[in-house]
Amino acid sequence: MSIDGTGWRTTIPEAVREGRPTVWRNPRSGRAAEILPGLSFDRADVEAAEARWRRFDPLLARLFPELGTGRIDSPLRPLASHVAEDVAGRAGARVWVKADHDLPVTGCIKARGGLYEVLIHAEMLGRAAGWLAPKQGYARLAEPDVRAALGAHTVAVGSTGNLGFSVGVIGRALGFEVEVHMSHDAKAWKKQRLRDLGARVVEHAGDYGSAVAAARKAFEGRADAHFVDDESSVDLFLGYAAAASDLRRQLAAAGVIVDAAHPLCVYLPCGVGGAPGGVTLGLKLLFGDAVHCILVEPVAAPCMLVQLVAGTHRPVSVYDIGLDNRTAADGLAVAAASMLVARTVGDLVEAIVTVSDADLFAWLRHLWLQAGMRLEPSAAAAFAAVGPACAALPDLARATHVVWTTGGALLPEVEFQAALARVA
Repeated sequence: MSIDGTGWRTTIPEAVREGRPTVWRNPRSGRAAEILPGLSFDRADVEAAEARWRRFDPLLARLFPELGTGRIDSPLRPLASHVAEDVAGRAGARVWVKADHDLPVTGCIKARGGLYEVLIHAEMLGRAAGWLAPKQGYARLAEPDVRAALGAHTVAVGSTGNLGFSVGVIGRALGFEVEVHMSHDAKAWKKQRLRDLGARVVEHAGDYGSAVAAARKAFEGRADAHFVDDESSVDLFLGYAAAASDLRRQLAAAGVIVDAAHPLCVYLPCGVGGAPGGVTLGLKLLFGDAVHCILVEPVAAPCMLVQLVAGTHRPVSVYDIGLDNRTAADGLAVAAASMLVARTVGDLVEAIVTVSDADLFAWLRHLWLQAGMRLEPSAAAAFAAVGPACAALPDLARATHVVWTTGGALLPEVEFQAALARVA
């Protein structure tokens, strides 16, 4: 479909234009076996990313002793039956939580992309400088002389918070200078924790897209710097895609069968789209049509939904349909989706569910009281989507449901208490 002119706006569902929660079933969603061969990435690319992660394990174990083996992963936890039934809105529901809100080192899913891309940059510099000689372990990059040399280089990123923190944590651990450009809706405590790491925080009056664009321009052509581009980075995308194998391994260990007769539904909070898009690609490569990937966006910022409805010929924005991109889910406050993600996995996404801020806080409180889960509002979004999705997509109601949480473990107590109080 062409989106020349303004006619595409009339194809946006009324509930989306009016900022009301809805379930949008993607009419372009098709069979994985027909779509995957036409993509720019394949299983070999994701397997290469997985193998690269494993090469970094000794370095990560050296930098962050709490990791033990050096592996960055989170638990897969079942919800108690009464909580699962609350979430899905039906008796007998099976709901699991892929707990990236409790991911080691960063407490958020962005580690899977942010750490990966910075590690790749350090690897490239290490090879060029001869620090990574044949058969020499990657832990060499943690030595004082290497860290001192990396201090002449800068890694930069535009972020609303969690990606910036992930880049900051690994960048500073390796000795890089770090510069994070942050949008107006970034939380003050997220800015401060970056400054506490020794990162430079550049604040912007505009939204996330403006911060990314400014950072990209500031670092364009600099030989001494690397910009982590959340909108178009292939390394970032593949770092997230590698997470799918972690989920497959955990499901198998738990005895959860995934096949045509036992479908799996995975709910992924979506901002610009890098993390949920990468995970979607990885899951589809592993499970094909047995997995159904459902993205979740705030009613004020459904950027991926708007982009997929409009088509992927050129970028569009939630501002184009009169929405304001203002949401308490700061990690999802994005006006325009990644075109890399939209063009890669747009036909693999089963549906997109939009949720209200009120529901984010209601579920944040409910999951804390009933399951002891400490979530950010962005991470609570996916729980608000399961019930509506089950009601709108009855064929999937009896599937195994996995809610992929995205952040929360490092949320300061005062911020968490304020979020809980929003419900009252």
